Amino acid sequence: MGLDQPPVVRVSVPREGRAEKLPLRQWPMTVPAVEHVVRRGLDLAPGVTFLVGENGSGKSTIVEAVAEAYGLSPEGGTRNSRHSTRVTESPLGAALTLQRGIGSGRWGFFLRAETMHGWYTHQEQHGGPPLHEMSHGESFLEVLRTRFDSPGFYCLDEPEAALSFSSTLALVSALAEVVAKGGQVLCATHSPVLAAMPGATVLEVGPWGLRRTTWEDLELVEHWRRYLADPGRYLRHVLD
Repeated sequence: MGLDQPPVVRVSVPREGRAEKLPLRQWPMTVPAVEHVVRRGLDLAPGVTFLVGENGSGKSTIVEAVAEAYGLSPEGGTRNSRHSTRVTESPLGAALTLQRGIGSGRWGFFLRAETMHGWYTHQEQHGGPPLHEMSHGESFLEVLRTRFDSPGFYCLDEPEAALSFSSTLALVSALAEVVAKGGQVLCATHSPVLAAMPGATVLEVGPWGLRRTTWEDLELVEHWRRYLADPGRYLRHVLD
């Protein structure tokens, strides 16, 4: 995507009431990436945006908050498929505002890997397919087949957790179809396979906050390259 293209989604926190909703010395404002979004906002370019970073860097907190601000269930699903087992979301979602382009559809879906078991149960209780009878990966692929079929706004939190290499490639294909139909995606991931998707915007998340980068320059990619070339170079440090 060109840098001169207008954002489809502008994520921001209004100054009015910001200090009360998100105190500076309290989580999640202690996470640099969250502070970055609160202070500077975040423009999501058309197509797919990947957030890539270490555990605890804030990428899932941001995706969850954006999904909540869009009106999606924090535990996964659509606007109309709301369920809750335990409220754990940060106050960021309630503080965010989302500005979307003219003519943008209202359909959306939040695929959150860690809560999909509960969402499956909710769906079955309301006449949905028997997702619990499928393997972990098969159920994810069924969700991709049946839910990623509209030009809406999709939030994904580490969707590769249940997927094999070939199934992750199937996810790339599903995301490409969403984009071709005019949809938009925000995805937190640890997968170098996903992050390599052509045309995607890659934001690296870390102590610096958020920074735009390329797949080739991701620390994640460099580590995987080195590990696959010489696993012992890494393993001797953890096994000793």
